[in-house]
Amino acid sequence: MIHGDLLGERARLTPQKTALVEVATGRRLTYAELDARAARAAEALTAGLGLGKGDRLALLSGNRVEFLDLFFACGKNGVVLVPLNTRLTAPELAGILEDAGPKALIFEREYEETARDLLRKCPAVTGVPLEAEASPVRGRSPSFEEILFGLSSDATRSALAPSAPRPGPEDLYCLLYTSGTTGKPKGVMVPHRMVSWNGLNTAVCWGLCEEDVSPIYTPLYHAGGLGAFLTPILASGGTIVLHRGFDPAEILATIEREGCTVVLGVPTTWRMLLDAPSFASTDLSRVRWFISGGAPLPLDLIEAYQRRGIVFKQGYGLTEVGVNCFSMTVAESVRKAGTIGKPLMFTEARLVDESGRDVPEGEVGELLLRGPHVSKGYWRNPVATAAALDPEGWFHTGDVARRDSDGFFTIAGRRKDMFISGGVNVYPAEIEGILFQHPAVKDVAIVGVPHPTWGEVGVAFVVRRDQENPSKEELAGFLAARLARFKIPRDFVFVEVLPRTPYGKVVKSGLAASYLSKKPSSDVPG
Repeated sequence: MIHGDLLGERARLTPQKTALVEVATGRRLTYAELDARAARAAEALTAGLGLGKGDRLALLSGNRVEFLDLFFACGKNGVVLVPLNTRLTAPELAGILEDAGPKALIFEREYEETARDLLRKCPAVTGVPLEAEASPVRGRSPSFEEILFGLSSDATRSALAPSAPRPGPEDLYCLLYTSGTTGKPKGVMVPHRMVSWNGLNTAVCWGLCEEDVSPIYTPLYHAGGLGAFLTPILASGGTIVLHRGFDPAEILATIEREGCTVVLGVPTTWRMLLDAPSFASTDLSRVRWFISGGAPLPLDLIEAYQRRGIVFKQGYGLTEVGVNCFSMTVAESVRKAGTIGKPLMFTEARLVDESGRDVPEGEVGELLLRGPHVSKGYWRNPVATAAALDPEGWFHTGDVARRDSDGFFTIAGRRKDMFISGGVNVYPAEIEGILFQHPAVKDVAIVGVPHPTWGEVGVAFVVRRDQENPSKEELAGFLAARLARFKIPRDFVFVEVLPRTPYGKVVKSGLAASYLSKKPSSDVPG
């Protein structure tokens, strides 16, 4: 099974090639330099903090080089990294720490207040400031920087000698906790095999190469930040441009300045880049293609970027199945616009009905995936693992899709988002994609709510564009010309903004409850 020290292997091949550009500081690191930093970080974890193979290490940090130091350090020594969502509160994070059981928490100065509260709730965890300037949270413990400075190069070489224990393919590399938007977060068990396979198979199937340059502006604590494009780009010897966060003007300027060639985003970020004042004037001539993931991609977005002369692809993946699972060529991105392509090499895909039977071509079924890119399930949660990962190794994604006669898959939406109106399945993603084509609609989410006659009907939550004021009747008429009547929402609610996760997904839990709480029982949409 393919696994190993991904960064170390690439550094051996192309040590002087630029691996990383950090936008916030201007630092530019070669593969040799980045690998040396990771090696010292690995020694700091073992000799400095006393962590061993299989011990968990929590990390509360934004996007920065030191995050990557620790990520690749864990690839060398077998410590299990637990990246924490920086947008969560201390009570929310405490539940994750109690579940993961880390021995230590390394935290960035910006999140010191949250870390202080968190460590009070979890006294068994050792708090370690990342920067030397950060004040200690408990006692006089040294910072991680100070531990690094205290190491000798001989100690690092000794810790990383060939005789030192190395992680195996099924040993855990990370615990990546799901967003928890619909319940308690679950820790996805990501083994070393999964990280290496994702990096190498994505590089091969997507045609990545040493000349590729890709920005990362999505959070590194998320699987998308780590798995697309960090490990695939570094596996192929390309260059990562690391942003602290999402700033449309900064990202567009970086794409032009650094000559970025492949760029990943989610539908929300693509819309924000498209709406940025500098979009029209940005030189995108070195871009080979853009690719979208994280949520179904409306056709209007694809067409908008194609009009700019940009190849625009759509991908698909989940934290539990390695982030990147499908691929398409440049020609197919036009001919099969709206699809996610075909499964990557050695990735098996099925579409099944509620009884587990394969559905016919063109019909909607739940997407099941199997292959070396699939996780080991959920940490300390055998019930959830058994529900998602069946005995034959198929992971049940919870997404529904259809497959055409050429073997291309199209995501219809989340199974949990589907509602049944008059006995017919309705998939909100289809309706949302049509509404996005209306010039007055900036953002939209459809949810199902109970109805005394039809069982459930749709309600559309709409964010209007500036200076636009469409009526409910106008939007309903727009849909009526394009969709069957049973798919048209029975009500439209205009809102200022939709709640979204840091990775751009709409948090639909609570939208329906909020709507119903404001509607008298006699005023159900109908």
